[in-house]
Amino acid sequence: MSLSEDFLSTEDLHPIDIVESLAESNDWEFDRVTDDQIAMAVEGQWKTYSLTLAWSAQDETLRLICTFEMEPPEGRMGELYEVLNRTNDMVWTGAFTYWTEQKLMVWRYGLVLAGGQYAGPEQIDRLIAAAVMAAERFYPAFQLVAWAGHSPADAMKVAIAEAYGRA
Repeated sequence: MSLSEDFLSTEDLHPIDIVESLAESNDWEFDRVTDDQIAMAVEGQWKTYSLTLAWSAQDETLRLICTFEMEPPEGRMGELYEVLNRTNDMVWTGAFTYWTEQKLMVWRYGLVLAGGQYAGPEQIDRLIAAAVMAAERFYPAFQLVAWAGHSPADAMKVAIAEAYGRA
């Protein structure tokens, strides 16, 4: 039985309830922060990624952020921002940003569900998988620029192919 068959009427379910069910079925560590927010830890090949999904009823958007710690040397920040620009040119379903104060690399995406639309389990699962796959795909490029002194153009060569991890 697929996970979607567990839900009789998806329209009546809160999106975070669906995320919680997905986390349970995948044995991901999670914390239901509020009725409208859940935080999870998802193991990847390179890192354990922290994911937070939050529902905003005001603008009818399911927001996802996927983060991992990164403390690049101060002298490499210009190159890191250049590789971020190159990375964001290669993706369509979200964007990376670097939060300097928190020392976090962040993948952000907002799924707009305006007009009473709903997200089913498959769509939310795909959303989570896409976030982890993006982090897995570009993590080596960020590391090569920050710590190995590679140019952004050279570092991006490792991100040409899609990553295959587990999410």
